[in-house]
Amino acid sequence: MGNEDHRRRKTPCGFCMAVFKWIPVLFITAVIAWSYYAYVVELCIRNSQNRIGMIFMLLFYHLFLTLFMWSYWRTIMTSVGRIPDQWRIPDEEVSRLFRADSPDTQKRILNNFARDLPVTNRTMNGSVRFCEKCKIIKPDRAHHCSVCSCCVLKMDHHCPWVNNCVNFYNYKYFVLFLGYALVYCLYVAFTSLHDFVEFWKVGAYDNNGYSAQGQLNASGMGRFHILFLFFIAIMFAISLVSLFGYHIYLVLVNRTTLESFRAPIFRVGGPDKNGYNLGRYANFCEVFGDDWQYWFLPVFSSRGDGYSYPTSSDQSRVSTSSPTQRYDAMGDTTTSRLDGNPTDKLIGASPLDTTNHHHNQSPHQVRTTSVLPTQLLQIQPPSPFRDELNEQQQKLANGQSLDCSTPAAMSSPAECGVNGAAVYIEMIGDHPLTSADSAKGFPRPPNGDLPV
Repeated sequence: MGNEDHRRRKTPCGFCMAVFKWIPVLFITAVIAWSYYAYVVELCIRNSQNRIGMIFMLLFYHLFLTLFMWSYWRTIMTSVGRIPDQWRIPDEEVSRLFRADSPDTQKRILNNFARDLPVTNRTMNGSVRFCEKCKIIKPDRAHHCSVCSCCVLKMDHHCPWVNNCVNFYNYKYFVLFLGYALVYCLYVAFTSLHDFVEFWKVGAYDNNGYSAQGQLNASGMGRFHILFLFFIAIMFAISLVSLFGYHIYLVLVNRTTLESFRAPIFRVGGPDKNGYNLGRYANFCEVFGDDWQYWFLPVFSSRGDGYSYPTSSDQSRVSTSSPTQRYDAMGDTTTSRLDGNPTDKLIGASPLDTTNHHHNQSPHQVRTTSVLPTQLLQIQPPSPFRDELNEQQQKLANGQSLDCSTPAAMSSPAECGVNGAAVYIEMIGDHPLTSADSAKGFPRPPNGDLPV
């Protein structure tokens, strides 16, 4: 929790606000306690005539209720966690950051501090995300919660019904809570439907001419308990269907509620709502884990550490190299998006060494390792000029100058330069070679450089 939250709780107003936050949780707990009495006592024990059917009804009811309450309890009591100190900026750096005269200076300070942190998310101006209240670099997918007064890892939203932030550590519990709450409501509504219909059924007239009630055995207030039990179960089931379905969709596309409204911005690639989408199965395993035995139990089995997440670009790289590799074969998730180096290693790095270590290398020279340096580009002249071309080559071999005005010489750029000097065209570049140089017997350098 943040320091601001601790100071707030020390005041009487802060204490009252902390108590007020628990009212929605107390309301849900009271509704569950009343539904337990209405179902177990009024519907099953006092109204049921079939003892075997009652035993099975109570057996499945307590099974669903246990899973429902277990998930609800874990969602409420799981802490949002505390971001380690290596993400916190020292006070002197914070003062220097706030005194910066331009946004570019602030961006440079933040990028330099986050050089070794696994962060790929950025702000709109390309700067590392920084929380001014917590004085920390925000991890990927983390956001500051104004209710909890701290930064929350993979924050989905703050839910008042659980008085907690739905985050990396309890997101699985929250989804299970919604699912088991829906199953619980549907089961109660389905098993109480018969008695609900009997409540409204009109029987035969009695001896005094008044209409008798249906076959519901409950008497007095018990009838109204069963009536309201069905209504409330249906009402909660309708509201839970849309909420549970929406979060199942978010799980399958690997997206939080906040990310569905505002796409995360990546250092490479910009805003992308599908930046963390790894495929439906991999997305499901990121929340529920790899072991199917723990999928439907409210025990922690989510993947990762909450600070770094594999991206869709990482997944595409792995699938290209080896399509049979699974999610767990993707390697270290601290690698950045679209590069293989640790995240943001390029920020603040030293400039490239532009010193020319080849003293005699021509600025127009292009090297290649795919062909031998001594390979020549063979250009065949037209057949009418072959005899004259052979004569020109013979003169060159004898150390005589060439007349480049002849048609044969003009058709053979391999032997005549622009200014009348002989030139050899290689795959690594072209260097003029005069007849005097040829007479001196300079050998062709093996690397294409001019002789010194």
